[in-house]
Amino acid sequence: MAGRRGGTATLVAALVVIGWLVVGGVAGPYAGKLGEVSTNDNASFLPAEAEATRAQDLTAEFADRQTTPALVVYARATGITDADRQRAAADAARFAQVPGVVTPIPPPVPSQDGQALQVVVPIDEAEGERIGQVIDELRAIAGDDRDGLTVDVAGPAGLLADLIEVFGAIDGPLLLVTLSVVLVILLVVYRSPVLWIFPLLAAGTSYALAAVFVYLLADHDVVKLNGQAQGILTVLVFGAGTDYALLLIARYREELHRHGRPWDAMRAAWRGAAPAIIASGGTVILSLLCLLLSSLNSNRALGPIAAIGIAATLLVMLTFLPALLVLGGRWAFWPRRPAVDQADPQTEHGLWSRIAGFVARRARVVWLATAAVLALLTIGLTQLGVTTLGQTDLFTQRTDSVAGQDVIAAHYPAGTGSPATIFTNQASAQQVAEVAQRVPGVAAVSPVTQGSQAGPPDPNAPPKVVDGRVEFEATLADPPDSNGAERTIRDLREAVHGVPGSDTVVGGFTAINVDTSDASARDRNVIIPVVLLVIAVILALLLRALLAPLLLIATVVLSFLATLGLCALIFRHLLDFPGVDQSFPLFAFVFLVALGIDYNIFLMSRVREESVHRGTRPGVLAGLAVTGGVITSAGIVLAATFSALAVLPLVVLVELGVAVAVGVLLDTIVVRSLLVPALSYDIGARIWWPGRLGRTDREARHAR
Repeated sequence: MAGRRGGTATLVAALVVIGWLVVGGVAGPYAGKLGEVSTNDNASFLPAEAEATRAQDLTAEFADRQTTPALVVYARATGITDADRQRAAADAARFAQVPGVVTPIPPPVPSQDGQALQVVVPIDEAEGERIGQVIDELRAIAGDDRDGLTVDVAGPAGLLADLIEVFGAIDGPLLLVTLSVVLVILLVVYRSPVLWIFPLLAAGTSYALAAVFVYLLADHDVVKLNGQAQGILTVLVFGAGTDYALLLIARYREELHRHGRPWDAMRAAWRGAAPAIIASGGTVILSLLCLLLSSLNSNRALGPIAAIGIAATLLVMLTFLPALLVLGGRWAFWPRRPAVDQADPQTEHGLWSRIAGFVARRARVVWLATAAVLALLTIGLTQLGVTTLGQTDLFTQRTDSVAGQDVIAAHYPAGTGSPATIFTNQASAQQVAEVAQRVPGVAAVSPVTQGSQAGPPDPNAPPKVVDGRVEFEATLADPPDSNGAERTIRDLREAVHGVPGSDTVVGGFTAINVDTSDASARDRNVIIPVVLLVIAVILALLLRALLAPLLLIATVVLSFLATLGLCALIFRHLLDFPGVDQSFPLFAFVFLVALGIDYNIFLMSRVREESVHRGTRPGVLAGLAVTGGVITSAGIVLAATFSALAVLPLVVLVELGVAVAVGVLLDTIVVRSLLVPALSYDIGARIWWPGRLGRTDREARHAR
């Protein structure tokens, strides 16, 4: 009978493995096609009610075709020569022949200091992601610097092209680095030439499965995928997948000491580990889905995309991985195969048993000291958000668009080529223009006239009127992506909105950044409390208590604030970043709190299991000793996978990768290893209040 059951279990496991391998083979190609359905245009992420969005809608009414300007700037420190002017004019003629360029192209505009020429090249917005190819052709025509003349292609179109190029190259390098990091850590953790294959194969299958659903949703415009979400999906699936694999494999190894047949050991391991893994994954999924409350389309898209990644990972890790391990049996752990010796799991964890003993002897001192250290780190928050990242600050390397913007700022009003757009009623147009011109930071205000869409306005031409509205272009004195330009837009809006009956709308590149920043602030205020509530409910249901969830959330929030404080110091003084992206605090919170609570779930679910049989305080020590090694390994894996984002030349992803890596290590080494066990041990059975376990705890009964 046992033999037949064993044969059936092996057959089922083999069929499951074959089935998942087929799924992986079919889904695999979609992982490389995600770049085909991604967009990286900030304007497409704004809510419909944003003022910049309304301005874009009005722009479509005023222009035959909406354009994004590329600014080709020629500069010579000793002054522009006749040959330079001839070269710029010849280049402009060739630019006009490039498919996607809107003609006619206005003549080159000289700077007042005589050291620069600028050619404004309007590019049809209908080109979409192909704008990168248009910019490449413009750069090829403009050529390289020579004989002291520098040539750069900048402006909104140049910047967007550089972003598209960076995001287009995410898949290969990031996936390779992530796989390499996970492989090295698994080899170190398991010290087996075989076992690392199973979690890595399962994680790869998870990523392929997630890619299919993400691709289909993005292709049908259900979600807006961008390069940032694509990069996060990669590291999240491999990081979280390896975490779940480590937890299941550790429990499986533990049960192999108690069961002779691998399928019996896996059944016991699955029953013991699956609830914690499901609770952990469910917490992350629900936390990520809270991003659907965001007003920004980019945030709303990231939530479902990342949640799909975690859901796919849960499904694969709880079906495919167990089947692989059953087929591998004890040989999967070679050369350290576990024997059936009924050994107490704590005997295999000498180091963590000693740490548990230290926590027991100094519980109150340990949790007070660790809490004080974390609180001290929060002082660094004063350095966070002093400045925000401008669009030209997004790259860790100096791109052509960044170099060009610096040249433009040095020789022209820095906002040249990327003006703010002002739409107002015709009757109030003159007053609005005068008010706008008086706003500090506005260099010039000019009307859009008949036939002026492709070039500078003709001062003698009448203003173009559409449905009783007139459009003005306001050139800003500061670079369009700078803090100064954003302050000017806010002041400009306040000034022109004050003109009675004007119904004025202000848009443009800088206005998009302003509205994105405001939407991000609103999202933080709405989403963070909801995420905390969701996590509290899940923990209360899992632990069947109220006090324990509240304390766990408090420790994770403290760890989050300490992480932000430490990261602020790292960004400012070590990495020399000019600021943080406006989306950083919210993304950091969602990932750090959702992923950080994972380790507390892994720990406290085991503590509760042990407390039922041993009592709370012995259960805390046993839970810490048994889970210490695997959770620490899981934390290192997750930190290492997110740190792989640092290989990308984008400041926002480097910052998020560093923040998650630092935060996960703090959660793993300090919060989960010391603060939570010490606090739980000090409180004792009351930690389960008002649950039944606190009332029936053997330790509590003995104390009475």
